[in-house]
Amino acid sequence: MARLLDHYHQTIAPALGEKFQVTNKMAIPKLEKIVVNMGVGRATQDKALLQAAVEGLSKITGQQPMITKAKVSVSGFRLREGNEIGCKVTLRGKRMYEFLDRLVSIALPRIRDFRGINPNSFDGNGNYTMGLAEQVVFPEIDPDKLQISQGMDITIVTSTRNDDQARELLRAFGLPFRQPGQKGPSQSTRKSKPKAAKAGAAPAKTKTKT
Repeated sequence: MARLLDHYHQTIAPALGEKFQVTNKMAIPKLEKIVVNMGVGRATQDKALLQAAVEGLSKITGQQPMITKAKVSVSGFRLREGNEIGCKVTLRGKRMYEFLDRLVSIALPRIRDFRGINPNSFDGNGNYTMGLAEQVVFPEIDPDKLQISQGMDITIVTSTRNDDQARELLRAFGLPFRQPGQKGPSQSTRKSKPKAAKAGAAPAKTKTKT
């Protein structure tokens, strides 16, 4: 049994049932599936990029990805309906918990300047989506053999339609949500330095008392 699945049955489920006063065990929030999606926009021009993304996603998730195709044509992007533009994997059961374990324990801590994930990225139905800019945060990917840096979207689907219950469930699994008021990794916390005086500029005048 996966480590997090065992942890859910022994610790998380009883704690959530007590906190939300749920007496029916089947009504306690739980994970249903995790969908990992990679969009490869340049796959229409270079099929090798899509194949590399498929191989990388297969290594990360341990499951063969499904090729995703464009549903509509967009002339501005030279995109036609039916073009292969990405790949995705839907994880359930043991593989889902194993992937979540590696995401929380290994991948997220390897992100540079990581300050936690956004606690408000729920869709209103208890499902959480987050994005990773690079797949090299997973140890299964060898940076030396990487052809192109590829990001991914990860959607965690839960059994509850309540965002607060879903947030507590994911927090119990170890997802590091940012604290209120804490800035994300994309927001700089450095103070701006004063501008240096231009060469040849006259020194600033100072007022003197008479």
